[in-house]
Amino acid sequence: MMIMNRKRCALFFSIMAALIAMLLWGNIALGSNSIPASDIPAIIMGKGSGTMERNIIMSIRLPRAVSAIFLGGALALAGYLLQTFFGNPIVGPFVLGISSGAKLFVAMAMIFTLSMGRIMGTELMVLSAFAGAMLVMCFVLAVSVKIRSMSVLVVCGIMAGYICAAVTDLVVTFADDSNIVNLHNWSMGSLSGINWEMIHVIIVIVTVCLAMTTILLKPMNAYRLGEAYARSVGVNIRLLRVMLIFISSLLTACVTAFAGPISFVGIAVPHLVRNLLRSDSAHVMIPASFLGGALTTLFCDLVARCVFAPTEVSISSVTAVFLVPVVIYMMIHRSSRDS
Repeated sequence: MMIMNRKRCALFFSIMAALIAMLLWGNIALGSNSIPASDIPAIIMGKGSGTMERNIIMSIRLPRAVSAIFLGGALALAGYLLQTFFGNPIVGPFVLGISSGAKLFVAMAMIFTLSMGRIMGTELMVLSAFAGAMLVMCFVLAVSVKIRSMSVLVVCGIMAGYICAAVTDLVVTFADDSNIVNLHNWSMGSLSGINWEMIHVIIVIVTVCLAMTTILLKPMNAYRLGEAYARSVGVNIRLLRVMLIFISSLLTACVTAFAGPISFVGIAVPHLVRNLLRSDSAHVMIPASFLGGALTTLFCDLVARCVFAPTEVSISSVTAVFLVPVVIYMMIHRSSRDS
């Protein structure tokens, strides 16, 4: 059985790497102005320096594709960490309202800085998103202490998300017209406008979170077997929970700050990966969830850009179309299993 699992994991990671490479190539080549795939290496190496194609690739499509890989992976990883924390596969950053809390604080900070005639820096953007994510996360945790029912907890998270979305709409309504234009694409969920400076910040944050998550591999595996077992093998439960909350909130804040709210990746991708690998070990699920999120976000961003080109739809709309059926199936399957 262990040999079969290793073969399945090796096959899974090989296929995922190949698909991500293919989609990365496709995201660079396809769009309103298609670029021949055979010309891409020469253009990236600088042989087409100064051409419109090089500007399109190096300034728009390549940073956008790289951000899709890191932000999509971050969102799926945050979802897996939250599912581990609550012991339930139906929770995620978007469902629990964490993304909406981050969106609200970023929108408020963005409008405030724009009203002062300034452009919000990446540091303030990430800090605002983290503050909003932590606020909603603390609310969900407070509810989870009082109410043990997971269904009620999910509903409370959804309600918190609606409240944050409503307040965000009010803030946008009373903002200046120019501010609304700057907020519109971001608030719907979009990877457009991401530049290399933002990419550097994204890579640093996601890499640090991945490193911290790697340290928690053994405690997480023990925690999955129950709190009593985890304590018996020396796991500091309180510290583990704090770290899971901190890392998942920081990852969600990073995604929301730079791309706005992206729906259902955090809840559906870990479930799909778990079923494909038939394993819930943190050693496998952490890299697998990250790659699954990267692949899903790359694909959905390509669809968002190309299907109705030159008009671009929000990536959150595309992820909802493809992943909501997965979430519905999860809920039906879980309900039938529990009954």
